[in-house]
Amino acid sequence: MGNRLTAERVRGDVDVLSRAGLDLDEFLGEASTAVRRAVPWEAACIATHDPASLLLTSGRKYGALAETDSQDVLFANIEYGGQEQSSFRQLALTDRSAIGMHESMPDYVDHSLRMNQLIKPIFGFGDEARVLFKDTLGMWGGMALFRGSTDPKFGPDDVEFLGSLSESFARGVRGGVLARLAEPDQLEPTGRSASTGPAVIIVDATDEVTQISLGAEERLAELRSAPHVIDPMGIVFTLVAAARHSLSIPGAGLPRGRVRAASGHWLLLHAAPLASRNGISGDVVITIEEARPPEIVELVVAAFDLTARERDVTRLVLQGVDTKEIAATLHVSAYTVQDHLKSIFDKAGVRSRRDLISRVYFDQYAPRLGSVVGPTGGYLQ
Repeated sequence: MGNRLTAERVRGDVDVLSRAGLDLDEFLGEASTAVRRAVPWEAACIATHDPASLLLTSGRKYGALAETDSQDVLFANIEYGGQEQSSFRQLALTDRSAIGMHESMPDYVDHSLRMNQLIKPIFGFGDEARVLFKDTLGMWGGMALFRGSTDPKFGPDDVEFLGSLSESFARGVRGGVLARLAEPDQLEPTGRSASTGPAVIIVDATDEVTQISLGAEERLAELRSAPHVIDPMGIVFTLVAAARHSLSIPGAGLPRGRVRAASGHWLLLHAAPLASRNGISGDVVITIEEARPPEIVELVVAAFDLTARERDVTRLVLQGVDTKEIAATLHVSAYTVQDHLKSIFDKAGVRSRRDLISRVYFDQYAPRLGSVVGPTGGYLQ
């Protein structure tokens, strides 16, 4: 790692960026560039996750990995196949905020599928460091940094410094997903949206796409917002791998993730394994559809960075409960409720209860109120 003065400056820069209201592409691009001054890297891969399911919702690649998507299927099968102890999902279950593969897991690095099947033999890197974007509400994403085979391994100072950035990156990602309001759909000449209703993709046991519904390619295109963003099929293959792995876990729910599209609209992606008549398949069906308000309320509210009590007040406001009833329910004074509301309004960037409800519920629906609703429940325009 560079000198401590540089490290402190970079830490301060990332903190400032995380509070600047930047969208995801701007924040992650500028923050990763800043980190490089303190912890040199040859390539970087940055992911955002749904904090509820820990599934991938977007990915960005920089440096030597930029625009290299040919190994996304292998990565997905390793990262979400359930055997990799250093996967982001596994690390999220620990108290770690950052690791260096050789520094933090020396006894495991030679057994890591990711390191020995992908990172070293295919990409030619010598070491990897990972930092989790964690706060009290969960894990919002993670960053993997890579060094060449002849470069120094990530050391204890590197890992400690990267861990110190965890909450700042979480804050920046939370703010990034809310940085833009939804835009009206881009319409075809007929007046219909190019991506109306759910889209379906079927992937077979050999990870080949065998069937795809009308409108699915348009839905996938919505997930690519900038040059550094990964091929949207990379997200699909993580769902496929997670769905197959769920079969080995009794009582496991089917994988699902809430994704903010480039347009600002929220999409819900979920996957389910398919079974043939003989009980053997490996095929997986992925569905992409517009998320409904109840499916995104908790995520949007969490992104406002509210305290636990402020979240309690917000939930009651969204239920239409007045100040007096909120005070009685929470056993506080009406003045305390008003103080909480003022703080909530400031964090959400609104001025009233009505504005708060609109921000949470109608962010992606208000631009199309009055439009015709199609047979699937989606807006036709």
